[in-house]
Order: sequence, then C-alpha cells, then structure tokens
Amino acid sequence: MSLPPNPGLGLTHVKVIALAVTDLARANRFYGERLGLDAAFEGAEAVGWMLGGITLMLKPDWEQPTRAPNPRVTLAAADALATQAALRARGVEIADEVAVYGDFHVGSFIDSEGNKLWFCSPVAAA
Repeated sequence: MSLPPNPGLGLTHVKVIALAVTDLARANRFYGERLGLDAAFEGAEAVGWMLGGITLMLKPDWEQPTRAPNPRVTLAAADALATQAALRARGVEIADEVAVYGDFHVGSFIDSEGNKLWFCSPVAAA
C-alpha cells in the first residue's frame, strides 16, 4: 500500500544524504571515479554526487566516519548480487556479503572514508 505524502509537513522523499569524510579529495575520487556517479550541483556549485534523485554530500568538517549505522543509508540496486560483484571488481571493500532478508537481497560496502553504506534489491520471484 502506498501512502500519500504527509500534507501537513510536505515531506515526499529523501533529497540529500550527508556523509562525514576525513579526506575530501579522496572521497570525491571514490564517488566520482570508482563508483562513477555524476556530480550534483546547486546552481554552478558542485555539492556532491547524484544517485538517482538523491544528492550524496561529503562533509569534511563533521564527526569521524563510522561503520556503525549512524545514520544507516541504504541504496536501491537493480540486482544486489551484481552490484556486489561490480563493487569488488572496482576494488571496493565489501563489509557484509549480500544475504536474503525477507524479500530483499541486502549487502554493504565501505567507502574511502570508512562509512558503511548498504544496498538492496528485491528477491526475484520464482
């Protein structure tokens, strides 16, 4: 069942996810070159990386990155097993092997700054 957006607050979807980084240049190389994401802009200013309609902002002045879910960010994937293989081929550390949780394949990887990001896809119907 799909619920309509909350009319009182006007909240509809995630727009920005901000991640702590310790080395901004290294993090930008990871997201731009290794993962191949497109740059996100606010006007003429580059503000992060695009993932669908969500902007991943990199924040070098925040607390230290963590593998703990703080917050836990889960990215949708067309095929989590294929995503895991592609991440490995790019030299990305897999933190949690893809496993089935209910109706989803779920796994996680570590970015260049030590942040753990999760990814998932629906389990294909038999």
